[in-house]
Amino acid sequence: MAAKSRQPKGPDGAPSSLNGAIEALDLAKENSRITQVKAAFGSVGALLVMIRVGFLLVPSINRWPLI
Repeated sequence: MAAKSRQPKGPDGAPSSLNGAIEALDLAKENSRITQVKAAFGSVGALLVMIRVGFLLVPSINRWPLI
């Protein structure tokens, strides 16, 4: 049986999308040979992690009424 993610997911699956983007950036950073590119991938990855943490800390964002 496959393990299910316990992270809350919005209607568009934002946390899982962020996780995928972070993993892709980490993989690109590992495979890059250019130092400046590694730094850029690391910075963008850190920014996405901060967004993900902020998104998970404020669960009421997903509960706003759609008017």
